[in-house]
Amino acid sequence: MQQEKQETTFLNEQGVRVTSSRFILPSQTFAMSGITSVQSSIEKPKRLMPAIFIAIGAVLLVGVPKDTWQFDVFCLAVGGAWLALQKTIYHVLLHTSSGQAKALSSKDEQWISKVVHALNDSIVHRG
Repeated sequence: MQQEKQETTFLNEQGVRVTSSRFILPSQTFAMSGITSVQSSIEKPKRLMPAIFIAIGAVLLVGVPKDTWQFDVFCLAVGGAWLALQKTIYHVLLHTSSGQAKALSSKDEQWISKVVHALNDSIVHRG
């Protein structure tokens, strides 16, 4: 009778579980045997439109008669708030024989790094 290999858990937090045989997400499960490598990637927000709003507000505030100052301040406020609310998004990328998959995304760089580290540990454990 063949003895089953026990599954080792490398991470089990926030609905994400990495074991020696599976990568379990709330909406999907990946077999670790199909994952050839793992990496993180960064998606920086596009800041052109908020910058345009700020520039329009600044130009209008300085160069247009003062009876329209409310619109100028509105443009500055919208552009500034939009810019401040934009966050960089970090991703876990899985490489398999059939291609690349963006498995997990978060604004928390440390969390993504922790998941990537656990996945790499699992790959090394597998041998």
